[in-house]
Amino acid sequence: MPAYEINYLREDGSLTAKMETQCASDLEAKILAHAMKMSGAQQIEVWRGDTLVYARPHRGSPVPLRVRGDAALRNASPHMHG
Repeated sequence: MPAYEINYLREDGSLTAKMETQCASDLEAKILAHAMKMSGAQQIEVWRGDTLVYARPHRGSPVPLRVRGDAALRNASPHMHG
């Protein structure tokens, strides 16, 4: 199972809580992120390795919104090729 990091951020972008877990899929990680949402968290980020697979509130960009380090940017949409 893939490893995920779930970050809960305050309105100013500072980290309020962080959880590391293993989930069967990106969807399962997203559901868990909402189910375990921390009090005071205004934003949620779900990372699979170096790829941001989910973020709320949505920032108006295709997921992933950003990558860490030198990781390649992957497009989540099956209709876009890159």
